[in-house]
Amino acid sequence: MNRATRATATALALLGALSLTACTGGGLPDKGAAKAPATADPASRSDLRPFYGQRLAWTDCATDGYECARLTVPLDYARPGNGRTFVLPVARAAATGPGKRIGSLVFNPGGPGAAGAGSLEEGMDEAFGAAARARFDIVGFDPRGVGGSVPALTCEPAEEEQETGTEEKEPTEEDGVPEGVAPLYPRTEADRSAAAAGARTAAEDCEKHSGPILRHVGTDDAARDLDILRAALGERKLTYLGWSYGTSLGTSYAEQFPRRVRAMVLDGAIDPSLDWRQRVLSQSAGFRRSVDDYAERCAEIAGDRCPGRTPGEIRALVERLYQRAEREPLPVAEDSSYAEYGGMDATAVLDAVSMAMYTPEDQWEPLSEALREADRGDATKLGALGDEEETESEDTDTDTTEGEEQEDASPDASEPPAVPADNGDAALTAVNCLDVPHPRSVRPYWDALAPADKAAGVYGTAGVTAELTCRDWPSGERRPHKVAAEGVEPVLVVGTTGDPSTPYAEAVSLAKQFPAGMLLTYEGLGHTAYGRGDACVTAKVDAYLVELERVAPGATC
Repeated sequence: MNRATRATATALALLGALSLTACTGGGLPDKGAAKAPATADPASRSDLRPFYGQRLAWTDCATDGYECARLTVPLDYARPGNGRTFVLPVARAAATGPGKRIGSLVFNPGGPGAAGAGSLEEGMDEAFGAAARARFDIVGFDPRGVGGSVPALTCEPAEEEQETGTEEKEPTEEDGVPEGVAPLYPRTEADRSAAAAGARTAAEDCEKHSGPILRHVGTDDAARDLDILRAALGERKLTYLGWSYGTSLGTSYAEQFPRRVRAMVLDGAIDPSLDWRQRVLSQSAGFRRSVDDYAERCAEIAGDRCPGRTPGEIRALVERLYQRAEREPLPVAEDSSYAEYGGMDATAVLDAVSMAMYTPEDQWEPLSEALREADRGDATKLGALGDEEETESEDTDTDTTEGEEQEDASPDASEPPAVPADNGDAALTAVNCLDVPHPRSVRPYWDALAPADKAAGVYGTAGVTAELTCRDWPSGERRPHKVAAEGVEPVLVVGTTGDPSTPYAEAVSLAKQFPAGMLLTYEGLGHTAYGRGDACVTAKVDAYLVELERVAPGATC
C-alpha cells in the first residue's frame, strides 16, 4: 500500500469508523427515507425458511469457557435461494445463574468491522454487569464480511502484486498524480488531486479484491442476519446491546422487526437523520472537544506525565507536532510499524492522538509520555499507541465448507483472496460507504472543508478528506431519515457527555426518535459508558435488561 493510500485508510479508520454508519430498515425494504414497519414476518417467506429453520450446533471454542457455532445467512436477500451465502461465527458465554436464565443477550461491539465472536472469546462478557451475566447467555457474532465471516472483506492487494507493482493505476485527468500524502487541510489543487487520487486507489483496491460481496455488507442486511440469529437461538424476541456502530445495527433491527424486540440498549448513539457532511461535523467536533478536555484535565488522570504545565502548553505541543509532521514525518525507531513509511506523517499523528480519547483512564498517561518524547524527536511510542498485529487468515484453521463458500463469492474462484485476520479497516470502509449516500463529484468535499475547519480544525478537514473514498464506492439505497419503528418496546439510549466519537447530542436525538425512547446520561469522558466501570450506569442498564425496568426522564449517572 503506498503512503497516499495508507493515509486514506488511516483517516477512514479514525474519523469514519462511527460517524458514517447509518441506520437501515424494512423487511425486503423500500430503502428510501423513513420506513413503516414490515407487516409480514420474513420467517414466513418460503425461500427464507431454510435459514430461519436453523438450530445452532454448539461446540467448545478454542478459548476455554466459551461455546462456538456457525450461522448461515443469504448473500443476497433479494435472491436467498441462489446458493450463495455468508457463514458467520457465533460465540456464547453461558449464563452464570442458569437456574434463573432469561435467554440470550446478543451484542455488537461496534466498528463497523469489530468481530463479535472474537471479542467475546477475548473476554467481552466481562463488560456486562453481574446481574446481566447471571440471567443471560452473552452472545456475539461476526457480521457479514467481518472477521471470521466466510466470505470476508479485504481491500489489500496480494503480496506479489505489491512487489511487482501491478496494483498501480494510471491517474485520471480529474484526480491528477498523487505525490506523497495530502495534508490535514488540503488547500492547493495539487494537494486535493493527491487526496482524490489516493481515495480512488483505495476504492478500486476494495472493488478488485472484494467486488462480489461489496454490495451485500450493509447494515440493513446485517440486521436481517440478526433476526435469523434470534431464531436460531430459539428466542421469540431479541434482547440486544449495541455499542457505537452497534447502535446503528440495533436501530435498523428495531425498524425492520419492531415487534421482535424484547429489550434494546444503544450505547454511543449514531443519529440516522444526519447526512454525510453533518456526520463529519458532528464527530470531528467531538474529537476536537475531547482533545481540549485532555489539555484541560490531563493532570487529573496523567499527573506529572502531562506533556505541558498548562492546558495552553499541551495544546501548543499537539499543534506543533501536527505542523512538523506535515513538513516531514516524525522520526521513529527501525522496528516501528511506521518505519517503512519514513516515520509518522500528520494523519498518523492525528490518528494516535484521537484514538487515545476513547478511554482516558487507560490511554491518557501513555499518550502524555508519547507526546513528550515525540516533541523531543522520537515518535516511536506515539506510533505504538495504535499498533495492532496483523496476521493473514491462512494462518488460522478453516474447514472445507468454509473454503468452498469463500471460493464461491471471490472474484477469482480458483484463488480466493487472502484476508487479514483483522479485516476491520476494510469492513469499516465498505459498510460506511454503502450505508450513507456520498456525492460523486469532488466539489462538495472541497466545499465542506472551510466549514469543517471552522467547526473542528484539522479534525474536521481530515474527516472530510477521509470521505473521498466513498465517492467511488458502489451505491447503497439508504437515505438519512428519522427512526420509524412503530410498535417497538421502549428502547434505552445511553449517551456520554464527553464522548469523542459519538457525541452526546446524537444520543439525545436518537432517544427522541424512538417511540417511548429513554435516555440515560453519563456525565463523563471517553467513548460509550456501559462496561467501563461506572456502578450507576451498570445498575440502570442491567435493571432494564433483566427486569425491563424503565429509566426515568432526565436519568443521569
